[in-house]
Amino acid sequence: MSTPPPTCWPTLSYQDAPGAIRFLVEAFGFEEHLVVPGEADGEVVHCELVWPEGGGVMLGSAVRSVGEVEATKAGQASVYVVTDRPDELHAKALANGAREIRGLRDEDYGSRGFTVADPEGNRWSFGTYRGA
Repeated sequence: MSTPPPTCWPTLSYQDAPGAIRFLVEAFGFEEHLVVPGEADGEVVHCELVWPEGGGVMLGSAVRSVGEVEATKAGQASVYVVTDRPDELHAKALANGAREIRGLRDEDYGSRGFTVADPEGNRWSFGTYRGA
């Protein structure tokens, strides 16, 4: 059985959403797809970042001046992202300020990956494991 194309997009909140967007693009290689600014300076109502290997994440400002959806607390997410380039991505993430949580390593179930934290404390795990 193979995994179907991604239809689940994690959604995160940040105190500094514009800074988070820059970090995720520069440190991990996400690609900016859509950014909807809010009414307040530096506010992001909605952002979609595409993962070049499939799927993506959405994010926004933790404090919003308008909107129906109450944001989650910043810095409390944990996201797993599949990559065929864990070694390259690990070096890039650390070079761009990610804080290492679990170093690059091979797992007994066949994956190679690592875990880092972004500047607001969200944990990002990257690995070759694609699921069942």
